[in-house]
Amino acid sequence: MVLGCCLLPIPELSLLLLAVVLLTLLLADIKKPPGYPPGPAWFPVVGTYLQHRQLQREYGYLHEVWRSLSRQYGAVVGLRLGRDRVVVVSGAAAVREVLTHSAFDGRPDGFFFRLRCFGERLGVVFTEGEHWQEQRRFAVRVLKQFGLGGRSMEEQVAEEAAELVTALRARVLAARGADGCVAMAHAFDVSVLNSLWAMLAGRRFALDDERLAGLLHTLNDCFRQTDGSGGLLNQMPFLRHLAPRRCGYTDTVRNLNKLWDFLRETIVEHEQTRVPTKPRDLIDAFLEEMQGRKGTDSTGSTYTEKQLLSLLLDLFMAGAETTSNTLGFTVMFLLRRPDVQRRAQEELDRVVGRGRQPSLQDRPRLNYLEAVLKEAQRLANVAPVGVPHRAMQNATIMGHTVPKDTTVLASLWSVHMDREYWGDPERFRPERFLDDAGLKSAEYLLPFGLGKRRCLGEKLARSNLFMFLAFLLHHFSMEPCPKHPVGDPIEDRHFLDGFTLCPKPFCALLTARDAATEHADGQG
Repeated sequence: MVLGCCLLPIPELSLLLLAVVLLTLLLADIKKPPGYPPGPAWFPVVGTYLQHRQLQREYGYLHEVWRSLSRQYGAVVGLRLGRDRVVVVSGAAAVREVLTHSAFDGRPDGFFFRLRCFGERLGVVFTEGEHWQEQRRFAVRVLKQFGLGGRSMEEQVAEEAAELVTALRARVLAARGADGCVAMAHAFDVSVLNSLWAMLAGRRFALDDERLAGLLHTLNDCFRQTDGSGGLLNQMPFLRHLAPRRCGYTDTVRNLNKLWDFLRETIVEHEQTRVPTKPRDLIDAFLEEMQGRKGTDSTGSTYTEKQLLSLLLDLFMAGAETTSNTLGFTVMFLLRRPDVQRRAQEELDRVVGRGRQPSLQDRPRLNYLEAVLKEAQRLANVAPVGVPHRAMQNATIMGHTVPKDTTVLASLWSVHMDREYWGDPERFRPERFLDDAGLKSAEYLLPFGLGKRRCLGEKLARSNLFMFLAFLLHHFSMEPCPKHPVGDPIEDRHFLDGFTLCPKPFCALLTARDAATEHADGQG
């Protein structure tokens, strides 16, 4: 009888048990793994997302949020963005440890990264393991076959650089009736893409191709809608059901469909015109591999139509974005530093002369131009955290425990802006890469990453950067537009955030250096 008086009615007891269970789950949800790196407190469901968003509103740019957190918690910061554990590392020692340790060679397996690949893990940028190894080997082998690193690549890049000079000359003439200013933020986009697209699809685009301009605008939107961690859509994918527009889902799907439609059309053209055993480009070579595996036990084959689409999307995005953005930033820096521009031109005149065009053969003797590019890559930081990594097993970073499947972001920006190493990192000073012997080694310059996951397009990117800047400075002098002044790109934050950084729109006054050069023949 006494025991009966102490018992709660069934409904109240059920509610109490439910409350205990929920409380236990909530406490477990905010508990950090043992040894996890220091960082802000976790809240249920959202983790550290609210603090993260507050810092982003305060600082404006994600890489500055990482800098703020590293100053407070140290070189290794532990977060949880939505459901994702995220570790951000800053400084040369921690960044090198991550990029060179095989335990961190994986890629995140989140909703956003699968969304761009038809719900699967495809392509070459966001894959890992045997799939990544096989497809990377294929891409490198075929790109070399069709010119990467060879004479034909140099000829292709030189042709594109010459076409760009012609187009810029026409824009200069057209601008004379207005304020004389030429838009430069995206002036290199099509030219840079063409140098890669010739190897991928065997064709080039006209520099005024309206459809391609729309696709490149779509591509830019894709990079602005997310960040190195995958963004809100990756961290809380359930929001696509509640607020699809607000979380970016609607725009992301629309943009991906536009890009996929274009790539599908390109593949269909190749299917209809290709000659078996005589591939013209990467698409033909991939279709040849697909055809060769038909009729065999191709279960688990990485050569599928979806993989081809994803591979092309990866290369299309990489080929059109980082290099052209770096060139845009370089022009901005040179507008602010006419002395640097003049010295680079004097070196070009001395080494190349005025009777021929620059070539990659001149590169070993154009040390100052190379130093300008290195400094632009360092200061622009177009990929501030590179591509995200994933811990493929339980591991440690500088003594901190990083559980398996944690996303790891390596702040390349923190390395490039390290005052202890660079001294005056905010200043554009190419001379830091030079000594009496010429170009200095630059172990702290990591624009293409480091280790096994280093950018596979590095060779083409370096060639593009050199040739397009050499041609530009060989043919034109650049000044700021009086009606559209350009502030300091870094101090005045004249750039847009996202997965990559890109210059905000800006203009320049271009003046042909002399009429003779404009009509010089040959490539030397």
